[in-house]
Amino acid sequence: MGKILAIDDDITVQIVLQDLLESEGHEVAIASDGQEGIHQADQLRPDLIICDWMMPQLDGLAVCKHVKANPSLSSTFFILLTARELVTDRVIGLDSGADDFLSKPIDTQELMARVRAGLRLSKTLKDLQRAQSQLIQSEKMSSIGQLVAGVAHEINNPVTFIYSNLTHLQEYTQDLIDLVHLYQKEVNQPSIAIQTKLEFIDFNFILQDLPKIIGSMQNGSDRIRKIVLSLQEFTHFERSGLQCIQINEALENTLLILGHRLQSNETHQQIQVITNYGKLPAIESYAAQINQAFLQIINNAIDAIERAIVYSDSHPGCVTIHTESLSENRICIRIADNGPGIPESIKSQIFDPFFSTKPVGSGTGLGLLMVYQIVVQQHQGTIECISHPQQGTEFKIELPIRIQSAKPSDRPGIKTEDFAFQQPE
Repeated sequence: MGKILAIDDDITVQIVLQDLLESEGHEVAIASDGQEGIHQADQLRPDLIICDWMMPQLDGLAVCKHVKANPSLSSTFFILLTARELVTDRVIGLDSGADDFLSKPIDTQELMARVRAGLRLSKTLKDLQRAQSQLIQSEKMSSIGQLVAGVAHEINNPVTFIYSNLTHLQEYTQDLIDLVHLYQKEVNQPSIAIQTKLEFIDFNFILQDLPKIIGSMQNGSDRIRKIVLSLQEFTHFERSGLQCIQINEALENTLLILGHRLQSNETHQQIQVITNYGKLPAIESYAAQINQAFLQIINNAIDAIERAIVYSDSHPGCVTIHTESLSENRICIRIADNGPGIPESIKSQIFDPFFSTKPVGSGTGLGLLMVYQIVVQQHQGTIECISHPQQGTEFKIELPIRIQSAKPSDRPGIKTEDFAFQQPE
C-alpha cells in the first residue's frame, strides 16, 4: 500500500477519490487547491499524486512542474485528472512532467488500475534511486577510507620514531642536568665568562623548563600516535568480512577523530561529551562500516548543536553516549544531543535518500541513509530516532551480538518497506 495525495478543488471528487483509495488500504491525503497540494507534497513525500488539471490560481501543470523539479519528489508518480481528450493537451501534460492521465468522469476500475501501475513504477524508481545513492556513498567512503588509511600509515612511521626517542631524550637530558649540578658542587668559583653566560641564558629557568618541554612533547606525540592508531583501526579495509569488535572502543576512536570539532572556536564554545559505557561483550560486526555509522551520527549531533548555538551563545552543547547490554543476544547504543531537535512533520523522512535538514549546500542527504543501511541491512539491527523540538535528538541503535547467516537471496536488499520509519515510543 502507498501514500497518495489527491489534489482537486471539487469536494465531490475529493470524497470519491478518498473513499476509493482508502478502501484499497492506501494512506490518502486531500488538498483543495494547487498551493495546498504543493505544501502537502513537500511535507508528506507521497508515493503517488492525483491532481486535477483545471484549478483556480495554480493549475495541475504548475503543480506537476514543481513536484518534478524537487529532487526528493522527482520519482513520485504524477497522474493528471482531466476531461481533455485532445492529443495536443496530452502532449502539453507529458512535457510538464505528468506520468499518466485519468479521464473525467472517473471510472473506478481504471482509477485503481492506474494507481496500482503508478505505485509499482514509483517503487521501482525509488529502489533504483536508493541503490544509486548507496553505490555513490559506498564508493565515496571507500575512497576516503583508503586515503585516510594511507595518510595514517605514512604519518605513523615518523611519529613512532619521535615518540620512541623522546624517552631516551628525557633520560639524556636528565643525565646532563645531573652532571651540571655535580659540576656546580665541585666548582665553587666559576670564571667570570661562565657566570656571565649563566645569567644571560637564565640557566636556572632552563633547568626547570626543559623537562616540562620534553613532557609536553611526549604528550603531544602520544596524542598523535593515538589518533593515527584510531584512524588505522577506523579504516581497516584490509580486514574483510565479520570481526569481533568492542563497541565502546569503536565509539572512543570516533570521539578521538572528531576531537577537533568538539573544541571551542569562533562559532561555539567547547562541546561537552558525556559517556556512560556499560559492560558489553565483543560483537560480530563489519568494523569499518559500523565506525562510519557512529561517525555520521556523532558528526550530525555536533552540527545540530552548532546550529543551535548560532541562535543562542549561552546554550551549552552536549553529546551523550550510553551503551548497555539488553540480553545475551543484543546490545543498545544511544547517542543524543541537546540541539534544536527534529520537527515531527519531517521526522519520518530523515532516512530517505537526498533528504536533509541542513542548509542547502552543506548536506548531501545520504548520511543517515547510509547509517540505516549499515545498521539494518548489514548488521540486522534496528535504529530509532527520538526527537522533540528544542529538546534535542537521540538515536537508539540495537545490534545483535552475532549476525545470523543468510542465503544470498535472503540477504537484506534495498526495499521501500525497509525505510519505513519506526515511530518513537
